[in-house]
Amino acid sequence: MSKVDVLLGLQWGDEGKGKIVDVLTPEYDVIARFQGGPNAGHTLEFNGIKHVLHIIPSGIFHESKINVIGNGVLIEPNIFQQEVNALMEKNCDATKNLYISKKAHLILPSHRMLDAANEHAKGNAKIGSTLKGIGPAYTDKIARSGLRVGDVLEADFRERYELLKCQHLQTAHTLKFDLDSFRIDNMTLDQYEEKWLASLETLKKFKLINSEYFINQCLEEGKKVLAEGAQGSMLDIDFGSYPFVTSSSTITAGVCSGLGVAPSKIGRVMGISKAYCTRVGAGPFPTELFDTTGERLCQLGHEFGATTGRARRCGWIDIPALRYACMLNGVTDIFVTKPDVMNDFDEIMMCTAYEIEGKCTNEIPFEYNTVEIKPQLTAYPGWKQDLTGITEYNKLPENLRNYIAALEEHTGVRVHAVSISPDRKDVLFK
Repeated sequence: MSKVDVLLGLQWGDEGKGKIVDVLTPEYDVIARFQGGPNAGHTLEFNGIKHVLHIIPSGIFHESKINVIGNGVLIEPNIFQQEVNALMEKNCDATKNLYISKKAHLILPSHRMLDAANEHAKGNAKIGSTLKGIGPAYTDKIARSGLRVGDVLEADFRERYELLKCQHLQTAHTLKFDLDSFRIDNMTLDQYEEKWLASLETLKKFKLINSEYFINQCLEEGKKVLAEGAQGSMLDIDFGSYPFVTSSSTITAGVCSGLGVAPSKIGRVMGISKAYCTRVGAGPFPTELFDTTGERLCQLGHEFGATTGRARRCGWIDIPALRYACMLNGVTDIFVTKPDVMNDFDEIMMCTAYEIEGKCTNEIPFEYNTVEIKPQLTAYPGWKQDLTGITEYNKLPENLRNYIAALEEHTGVRVHAVSISPDRKDVLFK
């Protein structure tokens, strides 16, 4: 029997997971998303063309591989339809190799309205939601009032839809939200709802399955399965910087509940980390840079959200957070991305510990959001070299290899590969 290998982010998302999944896909038979929804943005680049996926797994461009949207994922049908159409324009017919769990929950137009209403009500305390309806949809899931993909095949679907929508409108009214001025993609709620309902027909064209049985049967048959995560470990609903987190379990534990596999069936856990750190939206970020260096990282790294377009906050790599993520996930291998962004830096800093109230610690404090954290920084000499054209890990600049070795020493986990450009061919395995 095979085991499920896992690939997920070790920071606050945007680590380059989509590209690494795409690179690893030839080694697997099935690629399965286990959580998140259209708040994710996985960017792949090959043959000079950039592809951005939000809901569909990153193995979709490999026609011989099955891609699965698991039960832990949220699907917004209109966004899903747009994604399917965009793939079709690139001669990729997702209906051929994409299966969808009947137990995956749906994001309704009114969920997106509630998302905006909740953020508006929080004022300055807003969490920086992507406004894709993620939080309200997961709230309904936990409250046992949500609608699932399999429900669209039922005769009473529209009746149940209207009932849930009515509840959402009542909540928005309680929050004193101005529905008249609310827009989704420049459409009123009613206009968007019309497109949303029509997009359900696209959803019905796909193979809707009991994905937990499918995944486990694949393992029984000895097939290789890769579970693809979204967002990052530091945005986990339980272990991230709550409440500035996403609404799902972004760590390895989420694979078990998001795909329906037992803990004993988890194999390798591959974690992705940038050579520096970024974060989108509000929340603590101990190593954030507010100077020209931070601006350089943002510009050179093209650090703008694939989903929101917002500029990402940038800072030095955070070892306490990285060690924490490796511990939570049981990481066996690390992939380091984007060291090329710092090719011209004379000196590169690494946060190896926190100073909190005069005391040094390596732990993420419960008071992460409120306590003042001073990062303890160690300087490493830059490699001052263009990495273009390097095809072997051992031919990377010595200073970069020393930096990677320091990451391994601090985390206790081996670095398996380094990505030196956005292109899928520029992943150098050790």
